[in-house]
Amino acid sequence: MAAAPNEPDFGGRIGRTYTDSTPWWPPPPAGLGGPNIVLIVLDDTGFAHFGCYGSELATPSIDALAAGGLRYTGFHTTALCSPSRAALLTGRNPHAVGMRGVSNWNTGFPHMRGGISPRAATIAALLRQHGYATYAAGKWHLAPMEECSAAGPHTNWPLQQGFDRFYGFLQGETDQFYPELTSDNGHIDPPGRPEDGYHVSRDIVDRATGWIGDLQSLRPDRPFFLYLAFGATHAPHHSPPEYRMRWRGRFDEGYDVVRQRWYERQVELGVIPAGTTLAPRNPGVPAWAELTPSQQAFSARLQEAFAAMLEHTDAQIGRLSEFLRRRGLLDNTLLLVLSDNGASREGGPYGVMDEFSFFNARWEDIDELAATRLDDIGGPRSHPNYPWGWAQAGNTPLRWYKQNTYGGGVRDPLIVHWPAGIGDSGAFRRQFCHAIDIAPTILAVAGAAVPGHVAGVPQMPVHGASLTATFADPQAPPPRKVQYFEQMGHRGLWADGWKITTYHTQGQPFDDDEWALYHLDADFSECHDLSAEHPDRLHDLIHQWWAEAGQHGVLPLDDRTVELFGATPRPGTVHARKDYVYYPPVTHVPADACPPLGGRPWLIAAEIEVAGPAQGVLYARGGRGVGHSFFLRAGQLHFDYNALGTHYRASAALELAAGRHVITARFERNGAAGRLTIGADGSDLGSADIPSIVRMLGSTGLDIGRDALSPVVDDYEPPFPFTGIIERITFTVRSRADVADIAATARTELSRE
Repeated sequence: MAAAPNEPDFGGRIGRTYTDSTPWWPPPPAGLGGPNIVLIVLDDTGFAHFGCYGSELATPSIDALAAGGLRYTGFHTTALCSPSRAALLTGRNPHAVGMRGVSNWNTGFPHMRGGISPRAATIAALLRQHGYATYAAGKWHLAPMEECSAAGPHTNWPLQQGFDRFYGFLQGETDQFYPELTSDNGHIDPPGRPEDGYHVSRDIVDRATGWIGDLQSLRPDRPFFLYLAFGATHAPHHSPPEYRMRWRGRFDEGYDVVRQRWYERQVELGVIPAGTTLAPRNPGVPAWAELTPSQQAFSARLQEAFAAMLEHTDAQIGRLSEFLRRRGLLDNTLLLVLSDNGASREGGPYGVMDEFSFFNARWEDIDELAATRLDDIGGPRSHPNYPWGWAQAGNTPLRWYKQNTYGGGVRDPLIVHWPAGIGDSGAFRRQFCHAIDIAPTILAVAGAAVPGHVAGVPQMPVHGASLTATFADPQAPPPRKVQYFEQMGHRGLWADGWKITTYHTQGQPFDDDEWALYHLDADFSECHDLSAEHPDRLHDLIHQWWAEAGQHGVLPLDDRTVELFGATPRPGTVHARKDYVYYPPVTHVPADACPPLGGRPWLIAAEIEVAGPAQGVLYARGGRGVGHSFFLRAGQLHFDYNALGTHYRASAALELAAGRHVITARFERNGAAGRLTIGADGSDLGSADIPSIVRMLGSTGLDIGRDALSPVVDDYEPPFPFTGIIERITFTVRSRADVADIAATARTELSRE
């Protein structure tokens, strides 16, 4: 019998012709006929934020899923988005798979590479082998962001991590009205604008239901796995205006009163045990009564924007649920709704109109904002985040926030809805569980195993354990006995109902951190430190933390944060150069792949050809909140330096004759300030002083020859394309040490033909 080199396991017979041969087909994948799976992940949504977890916010769709399913009150995460998502999708601890922090970082150590190790295949990859269609919509943030340009490499993009289709954004956040969208393996422009009613949350649900609809029509025998990761409720807190108006004035009494009421409602609903201590205000949170009238008005409006965004997101979840119900799919769909970490601390003590004022340590004039711009909050002219007081209200009754290993950072809502598999509708489950337990649960429900090798790569053990025993039994033991925590130097460990934790001050020696001990089974909010009463237990748990840290790749401890953005360029990356040369047309470039212009001297030289007077954008980076725009309009050349809403501009008259020209912009740094100079064809034409440098230019990347997303300035309607030809545009970036030679370099560039 003849051989079949491409199918060594062929089960038929191959003769000389088909008439003396026997055909054979491999058996269909085992997953056909299994339940559908939908994993919905919200961002920066605190333990109390859902109505069914105690708040008075409007989440009727989520509440309905909870009423028909289970609410977990002991679910924990990693306190940060990328690590939690890596844990959710792999079932492994985040340090072990290379995702200690956000995927924008690569510190040179195995626990922080910005992408998931191939030794930890995602559940999408495993379910696809099991016959499932696999879809991802919304936020990714699991690829090194410097690899997220059109040039890739695409190794860590969703389609290379097991998903059949992807539609959403690769960055950790995006403007909800002007998103940086990716479809499968390529960047695209948004299909609408805010004036058309566009919002990315609605868009991703439309795309997801379209995929499912196609699958049901064409292959109804195939189950699907949908990973739906909203940008909500991460900043910016954007929503349509009608949602914002519903909340007008609803939070004027302040976060102290609201948090107390939410706490009482949690006790009444049974979310937390009676007698739970409501944590005191976190350090740095002013009493509401101590705020000025302007601070109160600003703070309340920021919370209104958050509430509106959550309600709008809930409506999209409702649209998806209703679609599944109409198609007869909801009953046999395992649907999970959860948050990736606690409420955000990134709005600071008073809140921000633009979140990047926090990251740039440039606090806004709240009196001016309260007097002139309250109505912008939550709309396309804002990038807002609420203050710490409202964040702690969202984490009621817990201490601290996102990034911290106290409950406010790591304890989150989890709802599991599966009518065909869960009969105890509306019940609570109190067991300790963690993000790493979600993947084993999904795989168990689907009947999919974790093979020893995937794509030829040996797989590390799964660290989580299935929660399926808790579906039917409220008294089932927790799936595991121990779980460590570490985030930005904060540390913690849960073991058999007890928890130790630290609050780490950046730059302080780790050996100086003070460990606290809590009996978590009796102290839900971690407010009663028992370390003095049980020193031996504390000592044993600290020793156990170090053992877990060694086993799961937590070391070396690293408390760096913002300084890791734009760190030293490395060979083999987009930043292994000082000169960035673009040849338009160029696909939109995400922020982490852009030339690092934030705090360094630089020169931009655009080599253009025009048939006569021309106009349009040469280069744009960022958006209305912060960024750059280099453009020609009405016989004037402009470079606008948008410093978090304060605009500094160099302008000059420039009438271009037909032919080739070199248009330049040069930034020279002088300490914390700088000077911006624009020119053409070897001559300087105008300049402007920049009194304070903006080092982080936002999360939106750059465009060449247009300003395609949120416009940096109001001088034009986007995209305002350049009407001539840009042959190439060069960004020459210097380090601080190169300040002295920037002028000489500029003269050379200005003289180029």
